[in-house]
Amino acid sequence: MRHSFLDQYSHLVSPAHRRDPRLKFLLSLLFIVAVVLTPAGSWATYAAYFAILGSIFAISKLPLGYVLKRSLIILPFVFLLGVINVFTRPGVELLSFDIGGWHLGATDGGLKFISTLLARSWLSVLALILLTSTTPLPALLKGIERLGAPRVLVMILSFMYRYLFLLIDEVLRMKQARDSRSVGSPPASFQARTVGSMIGSLFIRSYERGERVYAAMAARGFDGQSRTFNELAFDGTDIAAGAALSLVLILPLTVSLLV
Repeated sequence: MRHSFLDQYSHLVSPAHRRDPRLKFLLSLLFIVAVVLTPAGSWATYAAYFAILGSIFAISKLPLGYVLKRSLIILPFVFLLGVINVFTRPGVELLSFDIGGWHLGATDGGLKFISTLLARSWLSVLALILLTSTTPLPALLKGIERLGAPRVLVMILSFMYRYLFLLIDEVLRMKQARDSRSVGSPPASFQARTVGSMIGSLFIRSYERGERVYAAMAARGFDGQSRTFNELAFDGTDIAAGAALSLVLILPLTVSLLV
């Protein structure tokens, strides 16, 4: 059972790992806001954002293959969601073809839109990967709670991440049991009924597990507050790093808005 899906490399030692989780969360949020506010087609600004992230990734010692593998997963979904804009955005028609009486023309405005969308999405995902890969999830959730997030929401996220792996293991055991009792290739209707029964059984088991976990926590005096061994505290390095990185992130956005 694998429990390090998001924070697999949070145990490494680097200047990025040592920074306060609240600082990293706020900087990640600032970075995403700056990327979204950058005008479409400001490729020099997007290149500057990539350079900033690349420098921090190099400092954090995260494996390049791990980062690329996780970040590139989102791009096909973003492309499928935005590809229709290539043919509907106004602009100079660069490529056209007819399909069944329908005329489709790719415009420069549409290509600019989809390229900007892909760049923004990739940058945002890279920032989130950097945040979660350099911060243990309990510390990150505690930092978010300290910043004023609702305690209930933080606890839901904590339990969801903690028990998601148990549910995945449960599904895999149910699938193995189904396969061991199946001979040949059963008809689609039988497979659909089996999958429906598995979903219902998983829901009941999850509900019962949640009740048992709640009863066990209540018996141990749980009061709804998450506690960790490490207390969060800003130091001089956090303040200096936060101020410097904030200026570095705001500068490309300011230049792109003024030009």
